[in-house]
Amino acid sequence: MPILGAPLFTGTQISYSLVCSTKLWLFSNNVTMEFSSDLVGMGRFIHETSYSRERKNVIIDRIGIDFVKKGDRITIHEVKKSKKLDEAHRYQVYYYIHYLQAVLGIQDVDGMLDYPEMRKREHLTLTDDIRVDLERILRNIAETIRLPRPPPPVKKTYCKKCAYFEFCWV
Repeated sequence: MPILGAPLFTGTQISYSLVCSTKLWLFSNNVTMEFSSDLVGMGRFIHETSYSRERKNVIIDRIGIDFVKKGDRITIHEVKKSKKLDEAHRYQVYYYIHYLQAVLGIQDVDGMLDYPEMRKREHLTLTDDIRVDLERILRNIAETIRLPRPPPPVKKTYCKKCAYFEFCWV
């Protein structure tokens, strides 16, 4: 499913698709539990208090980018609390890069995952292999959110910390 026109999905949906299909379905069908999660609140606090000199929450179509640096290239920054879900975090940034390149025609763009609590950064560039993976992920998201009911939850090590834990397991 090529990305054409307005973004089909949000970065959160990309991330959730790699974390849990139940969470993806619930979020995509307007069942939101994040507002009551202390961990989500902590992540929001880290985002709001880190990189205070940057203009944050840059919105491009439906995509909300934490902040953007412009120089010889445009670098998309995504601020995260920890590296525990690093694959999901990477693909969220890859999606942003792909959208900017494919739809908006901005070729000189790369990404950065920022982990301010750990004082670490990870530089990301889009490769042909990642584009293939991203297309597979987008097809999977479309199929999942079209289901008439959420997929059954699958117990994972991080379920207890998820904002949807009680919905799935209580």
